[in-house]
Amino acid sequence: MRKRSMLSYGGIFDLDALAHTLEKLQAKSSDLNFWDDSQRASSILKKISRIEKEIGFWQDLGRRHDDMEILFEFAEAGETDFNEIQTELNSYESNIEKIEVRLLLGNPEDTQNAIITIHPGAGGTESQDWAQMLYRMYTRWAERQDFKVELIDLQPGEEAGIKDVTFEVSGDYAFGLSKAEAGVHRLVRISPFDSNSRRHTSFASVFVYPAVNEEIEIDINPTDLRIDTYRASGAGGQHVNKTDSAVRITHIPSGIVAQCQNQRSQHKNKSQAMKILKARLYQAELEKEKEKNKELEDQKMDIGWGSQIRSYVFHPYNMVKDHRTKEETGNIQAIMDGDLNKFIRAFLLNAMGSRQPEQVKETK
Repeated sequence: MRKRSMLSYGGIFDLDALAHTLEKLQAKSSDLNFWDDSQRASSILKKISRIEKEIGFWQDLGRRHDDMEILFEFAEAGETDFNEIQTELNSYESNIEKIEVRLLLGNPEDTQNAIITIHPGAGGTESQDWAQMLYRMYTRWAERQDFKVELIDLQPGEEAGIKDVTFEVSGDYAFGLSKAEAGVHRLVRISPFDSNSRRHTSFASVFVYPAVNEEIEIDINPTDLRIDTYRASGAGGQHVNKTDSAVRITHIPSGIVAQCQNQRSQHKNKSQAMKILKARLYQAELEKEKEKNKELEDQKMDIGWGSQIRSYVFHPYNMVKDHRTKEETGNIQAIMDGDLNKFIRAFLLNAMGSRQPEQVKETK
């Protein structure tokens, strides 16, 4: 059947294999002792949900494929409104793009949640305000994907903006999608903080790490950690934290540092800081295994001129341009409201490069 071969996607995507995996997982979930290990059970249920959605994507695409064939047959007979065909084509194209992106996300870590950290560059209030604008942009993007956002740590700026923010984005393929945003982001605008209304350029750096779940073991020797507590900073007032509840954890062998001060409890801050630390150690290990140390270093470039991955220009014209893919748009407000998928898709396609279908199959 034509529908069958279309869903097999030329051998790149095996729907039967995915359905078989789903059956095995559902059988496990029916076991009487399934909930004896709550973490393992939760992981299996998440996999079941993700695979069901994946199969649903393909089945819906198959139905739309058949519907389009029927519409074209009616069109040839002069029995279909061409506006209806255009509407269905647009919907069909949108679904194909979603499937295309999923096929590009073949690494095991791509299915994980994402931990995102935003650091402002030099420039004080200007860059701190830009960091806050980016934080808003990513929360809006996450909402569009039906992802959940959990704030882990936020340090507000003295006048405006934020000095640093770390948050977790939870949802299917959250890391695989948001990894496209890792790098330096450049803003050009008339500064709202400049009484002379001069044009300013600001920078902020975005780091993206795959969250570590219960299936991934990160062995950390307690003796390799230095844990410091300090008083959390804040805007002041009667609710200011007056105890040393903020926690900073340093992994001495690697020099990786994670901190959290957003929670009032030192125990909760320590737990969140450990979560960040494990994610960063996991990402560093992934980079070693894949011999992509250069890419990791690219993320750590100076937050300034010549290192940006994307520019956002508010003045003297409106434009957002990704310097890696050359993708650009003049609708800057839509981008700041989280309409990022066009840039993410372009990045993933660019990263795939000239890989052949057989190579794509190997990553799935």
